[in-house]
Amino acid sequence: MAKATDVVRLLLGSTALCFSLLDARTASASKSVTAHLAAKWPETPLLLEASEFMAEESNEKFWQFLETVQELAIYKQTESAYSYYNLILKKAGQFLDNLHINLLKFAFSIRAYSPTIQMFQQIAADEPPPDGCDAFVVIHKKHTCKINEIKKLLKKATSRPRPYLFKGDHKFPTNKENLPVIILYAEMGTRAFGKFHPVLSEKAKNGEILYVLRHYIQKPVSQKMYLSGYGVELAIKSTEYKALDDTQVKTVTNATVEDGIETNEVQGFLFGKL
Repeated sequence: MAKATDVVRLLLGSTALCFSLLDARTASASKSVTAHLAAKWPETPLLLEASEFMAEESNEKFWQFLETVQELAIYKQTESAYSYYNLILKKAGQFLDNLHINLLKFAFSIRAYSPTIQMFQQIAADEPPPDGCDAFVVIHKKHTCKINEIKKLLKKATSRPRPYLFKGDHKFPTNKENLPVIILYAEMGTRAFGKFHPVLSEKAKNGEILYVLRHYIQKPVSQKMYLSGYGVELAIKSTEYKALDDTQVKTVTNATVEDGIETNEVQGFLFGKL
């Protein structure tokens, strides 16, 4: 009977210990801090980020990918976000192997190319864009969002200053560089882009123009752009006041230094005394 009582007491003690550990774990979990890093620009489309990934592979793959997704953004309105994500990966899979597809997924997860899209958006804002245009072209300082005005603006384009081209600009493949430059500001995959691209690419193939594409989102989403993987550190400083007697610390430190000097002996020489 005594043994049974001891066993019951042991079980009750173990149970109480388990509950105390659970309470401690819950208390520690409640003190955790969750931080989100939001950029100053709105969320950027994954399709544009995928195109920048292609551009890093090669300029040729960028334009090949572009041809297959000319009006892909219309599916974004009818498909779920996950289905649209898989559709982009399927289109990219036509030009990438499995290893690069996994790298593209990783780039999506950390939004690695979102700053690049925002850079082009800022360049477009400095033009500035014509009012009410989903896409527009710049022909040597002249702006228009009407396709039928391109021919007219090209006639005297060479008499106007040639635009400055950045290293990250996407140039349509051509053998000639000394040509009138047409810069298209548009969002890849939209209907507005689908109207301009065939006209400009045909002129570029015929050697009439140097066709340059820059990303431009006419109506950015209101959702914030959350970033990750940028080496962000969250430092929390304790503001609790702690009293400390400095005299004791100095005494111990001085004594330690003196002891170290006295024991500093090299081949019979006490450098501390010397």
